[in-house]
Amino acid sequence: MKTDLDALLTALYVHLDDHVLPSRKQRRGRRPTLTDAELVCVAVAQVLLRCDEERRWLRIAPARIGHLFPRLPCQAQYNRHLRDLGPVLSAVAMWLARATPTWHERLRLMDGTPVRCGACRVTVNRSDLGEIAGYGMDKSHHAFYWGAKLMLVTTAEGAVCAFSLAHPKELDERKQALHLLQVRPPAEGPCPIVCDKGFAGAGIEAAAARLGYRLIRPRRHDEPKPAPGQVFPSWLRQRIEAVIWTLKNQLGLERHHARTMEGLWARISQRIVALNAAIWHNWLIDAPVKRSLTAYDH
Repeated sequence: MKTDLDALLTALYVHLDDHVLPSRKQRRGRRPTLTDAELVCVAVAQVLLRCDEERRWLRIAPARIGHLFPRLPCQAQYNRHLRDLGPVLSAVAMWLARATPTWHERLRLMDGTPVRCGACRVTVNRSDLGEIAGYGMDKSHHAFYWGAKLMLVTTAEGAVCAFSLAHPKELDERKQALHLLQVRPPAEGPCPIVCDKGFAGAGIEAAAARLGYRLIRPRRHDEPKPAPGQVFPSWLRQRIEAVIWTLKNQLGLERHHARTMEGLWARISQRIVALNAAIWHNWLIDAPVKRSLTAYDH
């Protein structure tokens, strides 16, 4: 679906260049091959076309998007520009989430997932991710991992409206969620948030209530049964699980290949921008049936 990808990249570039990314003052040195808006579009195309390795992506990019971006940088310049643009990518992801109609709905979904960064001791010793990565427990797969913990807050449709990255030992899941809700509000006002049993506890529920968020979670075995008619919406929990699966498998977050903190943040933001851009474009073209990300693959 080359036409769909061309339409998405064209609309995204126009909106970023006109409304989102102001022109930054040119620094000393050689002028970059791509502007910030162009780099964001090229990075989104890389994710949607499922090309995880940047070197391979820049070899096939002229044939896939060369008619839209005739000037492409070398691999070193692309990687350096992408790492420097990490905060800009996260800002673009938030703008895309706010531009979708579901942003105004009073419902959010929240969950955390591990981001693995190494599988052997040599990688742990040589990596520059020591400040953000550590050993943690992946309870859903009953396995230990070395990496970071990604916390996501999404709309009911799946657009990521807030996310953060934390050390799995220095900040547990509940403290990370409270910090995220405090520093980056995921909605325009008070709203309920559907989460899992890991966010149970009077302390976190009271702290979230003070911020204006009511946590809705499944009942634990040691808690009394709910009143008749009060059933936990399990189908909503499956939606954020599907978002996490899409980010990690379909959009390649499990294969991020990051070796530094800046690179890890940039690659996570890159995948979230691609996901939000696809959802935003579906609403923009008023697609009667929302296209899946596979529509932009080939």
